[in-house]
Amino acid sequence: MAFISLCITSFRNLSNAKINIAAKEVFLIGKNGQGKTNFLEALYYCSYASSFRGVKDSELVRKGEKSFSAIAELNTLQNNMSCLDRHISIKTENLKKSITLDGKKILDRKNLLKIIPTIIFCHEDMEFVSGSQERRRWFFDQTQSLYDPVYLDDLRKYRRILKTRNTVLKNAKTGRNCLNTVDLLDALDPQLAEYGLRLMEKRDAAVKQFSAVFSPLYEDVSGISGITIKYAPSWKTTKAIQQITDYRTADMTQGITVSGPHRDKYFFLRSDPEGDFSGNASTGQRRLLALLLRVAQARCFTGLTGKTPVLLLDDVLLELDGEKRRRFLSVMPDYEQAFFAFLPEEPYKDYCKPGTLVFQVNSGIITGEKAESI
Repeated sequence: MAFISLCITSFRNLSNAKINIAAKEVFLIGKNGQGKTNFLEALYYCSYASSFRGVKDSELVRKGEKSFSAIAELNTLQNNMSCLDRHISIKTENLKKSITLDGKKILDRKNLLKIIPTIIFCHEDMEFVSGSQERRRWFFDQTQSLYDPVYLDDLRKYRRILKTRNTVLKNAKTGRNCLNTVDLLDALDPQLAEYGLRLMEKRDAAVKQFSAVFSPLYEDVSGISGITIKYAPSWKTTKAIQQITDYRTADMTQGITVSGPHRDKYFFLRSDPEGDFSGNASTGQRRLLALLLRVAQARCFTGLTGKTPVLLLDDVLLELDGEKRRRFLSVMPDYEQAFFAFLPEEPYKDYCKPGTLVFQVNSGIITGEKAESI
């Protein structure tokens, strides 16, 4: 599945336009702050109905407007012949979101995942390496959710139970509705254990599979061998209910659930010299690590589903020297379609292929042979 056109209205600083993007590779050329990232964000929004920047919908609306929309026309192949048969429309007005697929309303965003799987390469990916464990969990949860809808369902159920349990603990700590606290926890804890154990089991298997793809990939591009990814669950035993019970006093004292998959950790380790790699790596090594996490994510997705994703690359090549850039491009995952953002001074013409579409982006205005104002 690939994007054929994108019609945007009142989306950030972008001018209202319909852009024909029916090409294997699409280049966006412009200086910083002109709207290249916003355009990639609009594509991502059509894939997930949310921003990869982690912002609220209210921040996507152009200043002075109350609503925005992003409408994508998609392409599929049937009997080796191209046909236009899918349309995603997402409109937000007065903070109320409406999502339709081929004219039918979608109530759950997860139903978009199988339509046009999209992977973004962006500066914020550095948080997976240098940021909090929460951000690492988010990355690996997203990786699994792309190919395993049951994992996503279990993750949602676990989070709902966790939210309820934390409310009970908070109320007990502050003296509100604390009479039935023990009974409520006794009812919630087996459910928390059930879904938590499901997540732990799948995370353990998935990270081993992911690391097997990532380790040789990082060695090929960086020349550094022995880099692996380790999953460290918060519960140290499969007898989760016992651990939850053991932590109950601490939970009630702090007013929050202190153990469980929401506290799991992921580490980037090096065998020689042994120890934490991301904490001791140079800035360049960490940037490359973040980039190749996305490459491995795409490769794992394709290997498990047989499908190729759409790739969005937001000025990420700029951060690599010439040799690492060449090596990175040599290990690019297979893709259905790829969008690259470049600064004007970059040698983007060297990467053009037959049929590549090149657009200029200036002050939110996208110009090219197939960009039309609306």
